[in-house]
Amino acid sequence: MVNRLGLLLRHSVLIIGAAVMLAPFIIMVSISLKPPGEVFAPQFSLLPQQWYVVENYTAAFTRVPLARFILNGFIVTFCIFLMQALTALPMAYALAKLHFRGRETCFALVVLALLIPPQVPAIPLYIALWQLDLLNTYAGIILPSTISVFGIFMMRQFFRTVPNDLIAAARMDGLGEFAIVWRIMLPTALPALAAFACLSFIWNWNEFFWPFLVVQDEALMTPPLGIAFFSNAEAGTSFGPLMAAATAVTAPLVLAFLFAQRAFIEGVTMSGIK
Repeated sequence: MVNRLGLLLRHSVLIIGAAVMLAPFIIMVSISLKPPGEVFAPQFSLLPQQWYVVENYTAAFTRVPLARFILNGFIVTFCIFLMQALTALPMAYALAKLHFRGRETCFALVVLALLIPPQVPAIPLYIALWQLDLLNTYAGIILPSTISVFGIFMMRQFFRTVPNDLIAAARMDGLGEFAIVWRIMLPTALPALAAFACLSFIWNWNEFFWPFLVVQDEALMTPPLGIAFFSNAEAGTSFGPLMAAATAVTAPLVLAFLFAQRAFIEGVTMSGIK
């Protein structure tokens, strides 16, 4: 009886928590379906009395270059993840499997870097990119995020679970350290890499602060920056198109997680991050 009550309590807390977190998104989708007259109606309802789907979503994609914002988001997030993977895998392998003086100090610095807010190095990075004439470019958006200390930490934790005998056998076959990283460690680390890919995609897709600093050209704006631009132009008069734009920007995140959900859970579990 006590176990059942405990189980019921846990499930109730989880359901209430999920409802609280999902409520803003459900309301966002609901408003994107409604005409202007129903947005602030005295009696709230999730489903509209008059469907305004075509009008709201057409306005969202025509009043601002929303499709361009979404394309920029895919370009930026893919390039950042590719660079993060290329740097995190060798670094994580070195910290997990190679023995050299200062290894533990280097890992301590990685952990310390996890505690530093990304806003702290923003001004030095901005000045460096200004001197390199990379402001208002794709490179200016991508370069500061190419090294992920969380990616290094996560992959290092996973590599520690790989048997040393496997690496020793690869060395006996004549493989060098870089060949071991890409031909042995990478295939075994695909679940953890998929989990990191999901997290990297979500973080960088939602990034607002850095693109806001370095981007002035509308053609280079990422989805969150584009939505802010849209809201500045339309807020107060067209909440339906604004919520339609927000829904269109959020949809790739939901689809990406649903597509990679099993790999994400498996990768997080195997990497030892709880």
